[in-house]
Amino acid sequence: MVGRHPVAKNHPELSEADLWGLAGAMAVEFLGGPCIKYAFGRKDDADGARCPAHGRLPDANKGAEHLREVFGRMGFSDQEIVALSGAHTLGRCHIVRSGFDGPWTSNALKFDNEYYRNLMGLEWRPKEWDGPLQYEDVATQSLMMLPTDMALREDAAFAVFAQKYADDQELFFKDFGEAFGKLLALGAPSCEREAPTDVETGSAKFREYAMHGSLDMCKRFAAGPCDPHAAEETSGRTALHKACFWGHVLLTNYLLHDLKLAPDTVDFNGDTALHDAARFGHLELCKLLVSGGASTTIVNKEGQDAHATALEYGKPDVAAFLEECKGGGGVGAAEGPGGAY
Repeated sequence: MVGRHPVAKNHPELSEADLWGLAGAMAVEFLGGPCIKYAFGRKDDADGARCPAHGRLPDANKGAEHLREVFGRMGFSDQEIVALSGAHTLGRCHIVRSGFDGPWTSNALKFDNEYYRNLMGLEWRPKEWDGPLQYEDVATQSLMMLPTDMALREDAAFAVFAQKYADDQELFFKDFGEAFGKLLALGAPSCEREAPTDVETGSAKFREYAMHGSLDMCKRFAAGPCDPHAAEETSGRTALHKACFWGHVLLTNYLLHDLKLAPDTVDFNGDTALHDAARFGHLELCKLLVSGGASTTIVNKEGQDAHATALEYGKPDVAAFLEECKGGGGVGAAEGPGGAY
């Protein structure tokens, strides 16, 4: 709970369910796995009355039909059940939590297809110990499998997909990404979004090329189905934010003076493009933005204007320029669209 507190504090508009779901999706990608499609929109239940009862996860002591019963009621096929089971490529079992003990793979912090390679390729036997039934690899006795894991190997229908994922990591990534994304959105209709329109797709591409400083590509997309002024839905950041973050002077000039993007649009953190330019010491961009009408007095959620941001991040030349602007000077020193930019 401590780790999520700053995020929840800065984004009160997000539910707890959205935050934890996003954390799970990002963890898979961070540890080397596929990108999980994710949409916000889950709602928290204040008193838990509408939440599913505890204990609805699979019982690790049981077999294939139990897996089908649990996941089948949620609309998952045999292939999706096997793909979701691949999450066992991460982490390990702990006696104090589940009664079982040990890792499934040699690297519990790496998302890959080793789980299937071990399951289908190694020799397994019941472990002799005081705990519940689990299996150990014969060669090293250092790895484990649960009865539900062995069900993927022993059930003929499940085994087809388990072997495919053992042989083809790319296929596993693709299928896991789709199944896990479906699981995260299950029961939350507001998370199921319609396909983006041509304008939304074009606008997203426009912002991406602005981030990379590609003036020619931005001009091409601006001429097509695209809204150059549109902000990213999740962050509130515009093409101007992205160009100024990365220090693209020519592109920023184009966005400001040719396309007339508003210089004072704020993102999710209350930052303007001037905050971004100041944070990374892009003095030319700061001059260009101010000459284009950017305000030097807008304060973000951290209580900082662009001048304070420059000071915090150790950009003395930018701070000096913005301080001069506050005193009524400096603006004229920045060349406009007819100048050097």
